[in-house]
Amino acid sequence: MSKEMLNALETLEQEKGIAKEIVIDALEAALVSAYKKNYGQAQNVEVEFDIKKGDILVFAVKEVVDVVFDSRLEVSLEDALDINNAYELGDTIRFKTTPKDFGRIAAQTAKQVIMQRVREAERSIIYNEFITYENDIMQGIVERQDHRYIYVNLGKIEAVLSKQEQIPNEVYKPHDRIKVYVTKVENTSKGPQIFVSRSHPDLLKRLFEQEVPEIYDGIVEIKSIAREAGDRAKVAVMSRDENIDPVGTCVGPKGQRVQAIVNELKGENMDIVEWSADPATFIANALNPAQVVDVTFNEREGSCVVVVPDFQLSLAIGKRGQNARLAAKLTGFKIDIKSESDMQDSLVVEKEAGLERTKDYVSAIEETMSAEQENTLTEVIETVEDQEDFTNEIEIDDEVEEGILDSEEAEEMIELAEDEAEHKE
Repeated sequence: MSKEMLNALETLEQEKGIAKEIVIDALEAALVSAYKKNYGQAQNVEVEFDIKKGDILVFAVKEVVDVVFDSRLEVSLEDALDINNAYELGDTIRFKTTPKDFGRIAAQTAKQVIMQRVREAERSIIYNEFITYENDIMQGIVERQDHRYIYVNLGKIEAVLSKQEQIPNEVYKPHDRIKVYVTKVENTSKGPQIFVSRSHPDLLKRLFEQEVPEIYDGIVEIKSIAREAGDRAKVAVMSRDENIDPVGTCVGPKGQRVQAIVNELKGENMDIVEWSADPATFIANALNPAQVVDVTFNEREGSCVVVVPDFQLSLAIGKRGQNARLAAKLTGFKIDIKSESDMQDSLVVEKEAGLERTKDYVSAIEETMSAEQENTLTEVIETVEDQEDFTNEIEIDDEVEEGILDSEEAEEMIELAEDEAEHKE
């Protein structure tokens, strides 16, 4: 067994990358358990593997005491001194107690431990390999499906594609080659489990990185993506080099680059628009192919009103509101789309409402002014009656300064006061 064991350890280290020390530690622990199971006790048992010879040795560890109460755990000082004069009370002595038939037990245990370590090592290797692909794209082969998942073979492991992550109405057949986005890699008790997606927006981003070298190199950047998987998607791009057109770069010669992505996604329509730091320009680009006349923002609510020509209203909104919905996701604004005629009608209504409010306001001012003028006239008349000798010296500068009266009105009131005073006389 010694040669077979050593050869097995060498093979594990070379082919599986499992260090000898790891297997030996696990083997020694397993042998202690096996000894306890077969011989009834193991609280003071140690198992040692001789890595040079490949032999397995079992030792009973006993404590040196004056009086022995349990011979399985203790040894007398007298017996200890017969072995070695250096022993003292409290020391521990290891006695070799390897059973004659322990080799058979050790072989069975070693086989189980090695198989377990091999499985654990393989799981660890697979996990460490695929964790690097998390949030990345991979190509796999459809193998089978059940009521919960589509199972995709990624080479060393099967990934699962749930119904929520599938493209609506896309048909998956065995042996189909598909590209998937790895959303999560978990290391479970049953081994690594990989979850993939076909509907994730970042799948589109990775596909563009594969097809457009400028995006992979960072010259052209994808700023945002809005996607309704299987139907339509909008991608906003910008260029870090003013000499490179970001939209044309992504489309490619005769549309070859974007067409490759459309084919991979089974005909999903693709709108590529130029990103802009100016929100109004970005929103206008996002509503492509509709033309935008004006954009008005409500910063407090994070919304905007977009005005388009009457004949392009339905184009701007899109089928089932899809174009407006994707543009809103792409830009991050709530978008309300109106035609030019609707906008003009709204302005007219607002203007009329404003005029009515202005008329009411003016009427209220006139009523207030009339009351103030009447009160002022009464005060002037009373002043004239009390100070007949000083009529020519009446001053109403305060009223004029406060804006209640102008100079002409003041003169008129003085004359009226004088006439009233003469009439009373």
